[in-house]
Amino acid sequence: MNPLLDGTRIEALTGVFKLVVPEIALVGVACVLFVLGLFTSSRFLHTSLAVLGLAGAFAVALVAQPWETTLYDGLKANTEAYYPILPSAAATLIRYLTLAAGLVLMLLSTKEATREIAADYLACLLIAVAGTSLVARANDLVTLYLALEMISVPTYVLLYLPHRGKPGQEAAVKYFVLSILSSAVTLFGFSYLFGLTGSTNLSAINAVLTAANKEAISPLAVLAMVLVVAGLGFRITAVPFHYYAPDVYQGGPTAVVAQLSVLPKVAGFLALARLLGIVSGPLNDLPFPTSTQVPLLLWVLAAATMTLGNVMALMQDNLKRILAYSGVAHAGYMLLGLVTASAYATPTEGLLPRYVSGFDGLIFYLVGYALMTLGTFAILAYLNSADQPTESVDDLAGLHQTNPFAAAMLFVALLSLIGIPLTAGFTGKLFLFLGLYDSPTVTGMGNAYKTLTVIAAINAAIGAVYYLRLLGVIYLRSPLRPAVRHRGKGPMLAAVLCTVGTLVVGIYPSIVWDLVKKATPATAHSPALVAK
Repeated sequence: MNPLLDGTRIEALTGVFKLVVPEIALVGVACVLFVLGLFTSSRFLHTSLAVLGLAGAFAVALVAQPWETTLYDGLKANTEAYYPILPSAAATLIRYLTLAAGLVLMLLSTKEATREIAADYLACLLIAVAGTSLVARANDLVTLYLALEMISVPTYVLLYLPHRGKPGQEAAVKYFVLSILSSAVTLFGFSYLFGLTGSTNLSAINAVLTAANKEAISPLAVLAMVLVVAGLGFRITAVPFHYYAPDVYQGGPTAVVAQLSVLPKVAGFLALARLLGIVSGPLNDLPFPTSTQVPLLLWVLAAATMTLGNVMALMQDNLKRILAYSGVAHAGYMLLGLVTASAYATPTEGLLPRYVSGFDGLIFYLVGYALMTLGTFAILAYLNSADQPTESVDDLAGLHQTNPFAAAMLFVALLSLIGIPLTAGFTGKLFLFLGLYDSPTVTGMGNAYKTLTVIAAINAAIGAVYYLRLLGVIYLRSPLRPAVRHRGKGPMLAAVLCTVGTLVVGIYPSIVWDLVKKATPATAHSPALVAK
């Protein structure tokens, strides 16, 4: 029987659209906004439609969740999962988090999305949100690449829309050229994976590579993952693929840079987890054990990324460049989650994580990172104005006197970025560090996991220096300029939501951690991944 006419395959291809109805709704609303922008410049109308689109996608996701969960339970037992889209508990959690981030980004962008560009701006934002949500559900190389490009292409437009000056144009062109290069490298790696396995289905690719690497390590498989890690390293700003970030952050609009600091990172790490088999592979049965040297590559990337990011941030005076290198450093911390998960990729009898498996710690940290990073950018967007731009460290001098409420929220965000207790940043770092330190000693790695934990702790201390420098400028110096009134209400509301979220997740981490632990066992490794 022709496999193209196989009933299972036909059902998979025709039924896939039911699994992405919320994402289709977001793209549909975006298309309406593109057309509507040709006829009216009513920002209220455009914003209302975009908010309704997000709310509608959330409502549809809630309605579809029981059906998707039942479908996934049935597909798990099927070794021939032809679905290019696979629902899972983890993908559902990421969908909700992405929709929430989209709402915050929409509030944050109210000052920059002027009436002339509001329709196009909001439409591009909705498409990027849909792409990020789709990455978590992708079960095929084609679907995964499409989802990644749904984030990149709108970002090109967003970087150019609000600012027509030379810095904005330079940021847009630089990100455009380098993003295309990273996409080409990623596709080159995908071509090797397809050539080695004869399939674009991620479940099939992981199964074939797992069986093949048990017999003999395939150099081409390792080369494919090196290319994929290099291509996706651009999106997560891992060293040495981070070089675009400082210039793009400095020249880009604040709200767009906020999106750039969160959505591509979420998508990049989820894509890496899918391609490494961490999300779908059973425990001790992943395609790239330590003998393949892929975990060692992740170890080196994590150490180099967090170290260079923190050291370079110490030398900056521009606020956006500081946050750019801060994002690089935090990408290094998040790579610890993948390194931890790789420790369990080496078949060893009785190898069970005690509490943090790596992927669950990564998801939790992504939540905390989104809250504290978006909160920081929201305050900068709120303070920034045409006559008094907030660009350098000195522009924050005496903020506690000119705007104590904004200073207090920035205080919370910076404490979370440092990793002070009772904030989301502290709990996220704690889970990542404990999971890595508790990783087993496996062949080929020795005590590398514990060594990396020490490196991460030292880097956390280095990172505290430039964050404390900002706090010192805010609270220990006198204002250099008078306060400005009538700043944007949208960025302020976004900052309030992120500040409350940062404190709630920090004080009551079980609210998010329980959700993460319920979501990840079904997709990460096995039901054994529970607190002992």
